[in-house]
Amino acid sequence: MASVDLPMEIPQTGPISLSGGDAEQEGHWPIPEGVVLASLPKRVGAWMLDTIFVMGVLLLLTTLVGGWGANILLAFDYSLPLEGGRSAALFGVNWFLILGGHFLYFRHTGIRFSRSLGQRWFGLAVVREDGEVLPSSGWDGRALLKLRYLIPVLGQFWFGPRDVLLAHRRHTHQSSVDLKVASIVAVADSLPPACRAHIR
Repeated sequence: MASVDLPMEIPQTGPISLSGGDAEQEGHWPIPEGVVLASLPKRVGAWMLDTIFVMGVLLLLTTLVGGWGANILLAFDYSLPLEGGRSAALFGVNWFLILGGHFLYFRHTGIRFSRSLGQRWFGLAVVREDGEVLPSSGWDGRALLKLRYLIPVLGQFWFGPRDVLLAHRRHTHQSSVDLKVASIVAVADSLPPACRAHIR
């Protein structure tokens, strides 16, 4: 069944919170009227594009510096830590580069563009629940929390699927990452003009 982006209906009687209760009591901001929330396929597609981009840059850089015998793909050779010495160090350095590269990528694209390049490709934007600019502390939190999706096995078979299921069940399509930093992922063009002035 095809996924369709639907505008979020906001009643005119007062602000609506993410939890369905009173916005002030629950500590959530009202979502702007008419905002179209991002569909799950677009969010997952954006994540995949971002990961391919970051890993591609890391592969190019590590191949240029260390050659094919020391590139970033060795991070997925789980026998290296058991060999000790240089192999274990190379394994650790590669995972440091993967985690650090993804953190910096998501943090800086978020602060600069209010979205990652993958989200930009799909026409999405990340904002606070009230449609305003997500502060740099929010981007720090999002970037850090997204690193768990990269953890071998757990990221692909626990954290990722769990967040997809959570976002599917919530009327706001928020993952656990969104809930932690009080953000929403929306179709950029559906945001009110004042709320999308900072989006690039």
